[in-house]
Amino acid sequence: MQFIALTSIGIENLLVDELTELGATVSKQTVGSVRFEADSLLAQKVCLSTRFATRVLMLIEEKEGVNDKDSLYKFARLQPWQEWFGPTQTFAVDFNGTNDSLKNTQFSGLVIKDAIVDYFNDLFEQRPNVDKQDANVRVVARLNRHGVSLYIDYSGPRLSERGYRQGQGKAPIKEHLAAAIIKRSGWLENVNQPLFDPCCGAGTILIEAAGMARNEAPGLFREGFAFERLPSFRVAKFKELKEQLLANITDPKLWLIGHDYDAQVLDKAIANAQRAELDTVIKFKQSDATKLTSVAKLPGVVISNLPYGERIGSMAELVNLHRSLGVGFKKHFNHWKLALLGMDESLFKLLKLVKQKRYKFKNGPLDVELNLYQLDDKQVSLTSDDKPALNFEGSMAFANRLKKNKQGLKNWLKQNQVHAYRVYDADIPEYNVAVDIYGDSAVIFEYAAPKEIDEKTSEKRLQDVISLTAQQLDIAPENIAVKVRKKQKGEEQYTPMAKQNRTMVVEEFGAKFKVNLFDYLDTGLFLDHRLARRYIQENAKDKRFLNLFAYTGTASVHAAIGGAKAITTVDLSKTYLKWGQDNFALNDISNTRYRFEQADCLKWLEYAQGQYDLIFLDPPTFSNSKRMKDAFDVQNDHIKLLTWVKKILSPSGTLIFSNNKRGFVMDEVGLMGLGLKAENISEKTLSPDFKRNKKIHNSWLIKHG
Repeated sequence: MQFIALTSIGIENLLVDELTELGATVSKQTVGSVRFEADSLLAQKVCLSTRFATRVLMLIEEKEGVNDKDSLYKFARLQPWQEWFGPTQTFAVDFNGTNDSLKNTQFSGLVIKDAIVDYFNDLFEQRPNVDKQDANVRVVARLNRHGVSLYIDYSGPRLSERGYRQGQGKAPIKEHLAAAIIKRSGWLENVNQPLFDPCCGAGTILIEAAGMARNEAPGLFREGFAFERLPSFRVAKFKELKEQLLANITDPKLWLIGHDYDAQVLDKAIANAQRAELDTVIKFKQSDATKLTSVAKLPGVVISNLPYGERIGSMAELVNLHRSLGVGFKKHFNHWKLALLGMDESLFKLLKLVKQKRYKFKNGPLDVELNLYQLDDKQVSLTSDDKPALNFEGSMAFANRLKKNKQGLKNWLKQNQVHAYRVYDADIPEYNVAVDIYGDSAVIFEYAAPKEIDEKTSEKRLQDVISLTAQQLDIAPENIAVKVRKKQKGEEQYTPMAKQNRTMVVEEFGAKFKVNLFDYLDTGLFLDHRLARRYIQENAKDKRFLNLFAYTGTASVHAAIGGAKAITTVDLSKTYLKWGQDNFALNDISNTRYRFEQADCLKWLEYAQGQYDLIFLDPPTFSNSKRMKDAFDVQNDHIKLLTWVKKILSPSGTLIFSNNKRGFVMDEVGLMGLGLKAENISEKTLSPDFKRNKKIHNSWLIKHG
């Protein structure tokens, strides 16, 4: 009988060796699968014993030239389906692959389903029912450029799920991948040596390692395999097979250590180990991987799935972690082997270690790589300093500028009680970032690098910026959000980033605002508009105030605090309007004449009615609004925009018009044609922390002429 074992990319060679050791005859290896020959009992042994396969399928038949509906139906109709199930059982069809004629996998699956139903109707005058969720038998069809292969699902799905893992961390590693990196690490050659995972998460690597060292077939405790529903299944022989595998389990002396900084995740690891009956074998401890200490007197192997950017804005933590790990390994783990799994080569380089080997794998949709290192006296002596080394000597110029700028702002910050401000804005061309401080936290925003600077150099400079921002400003790396323009690779771009949902409150001229530094490109507060908002507060008394393109409604809050008698806040985003309402609640503002409207501001303006005494208009530089014949451009279209605003600006009213387009030029002739006059107040709306970048925005006071 022929079978195919499925696995993840990068594990195929290990699966070939495993199948051969189990006694199967391997006939073909392809990307993500291995074909082998075995009798039914040996195939059942494979399902019980495999650590590297995710699924085992039994081949029914394959045929070239099956490439359209008619040939597919005929091929499926001619198979002896009664050998695998009867008319009283349920079945389902999974179809993979498309071509020019068979463009839809669901349709192709229905063609095979019809062929099977017709087969049983002709033979028994009775048809089996389809059950997509829990079928007795699952038929799998795979279409490729040569033809179609038909299989019966022999194992059932997800062999990699051993059953012990009910709780997991934020970036779980698949069990069969954990087994693969354990095998590649070399630890199994001597299981009596210590095995340490400094970022153990839910404990998957350590639990898999224990099972492998004990020669414990992972499927022994699984509930139900697909082959148990086939007519050829023999209960007595299967029971005998399981008893043989149970007898093969050994009990070596194991030294397994798992650390993680997250107490809740560690609780899940302990519970998972208990379910696997390995809680007495693995020693878990809450510990910070950035502060490594010695864990054993004898050298062993470190195996870890290092955290990667599964959360938005978490790059500062990752840079700090990898730099600190590099120092910690050299200081406390001489003569140990390291097997470290991760995604980003630039982060691996922060370890400042020379790797021996590299293996590429897939963890779900993500491309990951396993790097192997051997620590010795030479590697350890490369860095004697406890402080992580910087990539560039010139980085200290950035550090000094950061410190100098903060010192220069000190008196102004104190006098105005400003807690959110910009401390650095591309002052040094090579370090092309902005650094904003929010209390005890910071946001680093990387600007697009000049074309002559290659991506690797930019990455290294950014890593230095992160480390020095934490060091010079005394900010914990976990409180630094990094907004990076980075080209995503492979399927990374389709992988959603987890939001941190961390908010904090900052104060400004008597107003409180909720900010979120990590989950969005902007934080909820445009710092450069601070003085414009103060102007609104000082001039809003008894005014009807309109806030267009309102974002999180911060200007509206200032208007309310200033005593505006009516406020209309307009934005297209539900999220931002809700955020604006939260800001109102935070300041204990409530008035029936304060309204929030969700609308496209350009469309809203075109048909707006009523009169407003004070208007804040801060449009985007570009917008693809449906109300414009072409995309909205603030330079080209500001007169059209102001034409609409003029209709609702009261005779003695004031419009504060602002935008962030560099080099914006007001069309004063067009403005005169509208009967409006403008005063450029850009200089007056730049507070000291933005004086270094006078092109950050431009602002105008516009009134009737």
